[in-house]
Amino acid sequence: MSRSALSRRDALRAMGTLVVSLGSHQIAFGASIVAVRVWPAADYTRVTIESDAALSARHFMAENPSRLVIDVDGLELSPTLREIVGKVRFDDPYIGGVRVGQNQPRVVRLVIDLKQATAPQVFTLTPVAAYQHRLVFDLYPTQERDPLLALIKEKESAEQQAAQAVQDALGEFIGKMDKPVLPPPTAAAPAASAAAPTPPTQDQPVLAAPHTGKVDRLIVVALDPGHGGEDPGAVGPSGLAVALQLREQLNALPGMRVMLTRDADFFVPLQERVRKARRVQADLFVSIHADAFFTPEARGASVFALSQSGASSSAARWIADKENAADLVGGVNIKTRDAHVARALLDMSTTAQIKDSLKLGGEVLGQIGKVGKLHKGQVEQAGFAVLKAPDIPSILVETAFISNPEEESRLRDPQYQAQLVIALTSGIKRYFAKNPPLARQRAL
Repeated sequence: MSRSALSRRDALRAMGTLVVSLGSHQIAFGASIVAVRVWPAADYTRVTIESDAALSARHFMAENPSRLVIDVDGLELSPTLREIVGKVRFDDPYIGGVRVGQNQPRVVRLVIDLKQATAPQVFTLTPVAAYQHRLVFDLYPTQERDPLLALIKEKESAEQQAAQAVQDALGEFIGKMDKPVLPPPTAAAPAASAAAPTPPTQDQPVLAAPHTGKVDRLIVVALDPGHGGEDPGAVGPSGLAVALQLREQLNALPGMRVMLTRDADFFVPLQERVRKARRVQADLFVSIHADAFFTPEARGASVFALSQSGASSSAARWIADKENAADLVGGVNIKTRDAHVARALLDMSTTAQIKDSLKLGGEVLGQIGKVGKLHKGQVEQAGFAVLKAPDIPSILVETAFISNPEEESRLRDPQYQAQLVIALTSGIKRYFAKNPPLARQRAL
């Protein structure tokens, strides 16, 4: 055999060895983009690139103007990836726009124009549930606002607007009244004292002195709609619609204010929901869900409290396991989680907290039972991670099993939603009437 034939054979053999050592996933032309998603919110904005193979990325910040630059390896620009440009909303609090292009062969560059100072987190998620590989960019503000101060300001603003509305309506009413004709003054009439008040007549309304007293103890209720964003939960009516209506009902009560863990469609990790409630020193935590069960026969609303000694039923255990998996589906940046702190936070739940949670759950369950069927006649218990705030009575309400067609249809009915909100409001009011909140360490 000639020397040239031997060299060609050796070269082919070496190439074959290289192919075997690399593996098929490493010699593929590149990953294919499955979908791109943008989730804007006041808390943070998430950008997700989903692909059929794992992606790696490098990022850096650039200034004047402020922007985040991301280089994604092993990727060719595709029409699906270009869609990210049109998915940015004009009211996104963090992203002004996105540009995307082929920076180098098999390297795509994304440039995210930023509206404010941002602390980005870039991480990957392995396939889970219905998702394939995900590359995630979370854009957080560098300075987190004080949520309790925001609630107080919101309450004061609402009170001022309500007072102004009353004054405007009263002024309009007085302006439309026919003014009485007064008799001309006579010389014999004694001079009226300037300080003497004129007694009201039927045509002259009595104007009450403005109420200047303030509520010294602001009652804060944390409402958690659950799921959201990358964690969609069951397909159907969500807990957000009920939570938004419940917020309006509770905010209308004197001295009460509601904090929502989310008010739009974005993902909030389980630990963050608990942290949000504790930051506003919430008096109650109510998580609202509308989930599917593994069998369509399951029906009826349920109320759950925390258990430290196992679930009260197999259904309660199944639902708790499903809810506790939210972080896996929604996607948490594990590198930013302090495992020790997370474990401490979620293991401090006390017997007193569980006892108060059962009281709250009993009041709410009793009122819900007046507007629809109950799955169980008592508050159930299981190890829900989202209910583990050590100092806040916490319950999780399953408004219905939407895997049951009849219940899904009912939960879509605005009239039934309104009845459900009234029942939840009544249950919360009854709990506070029997268990007045204690004074906070922090003055409001």
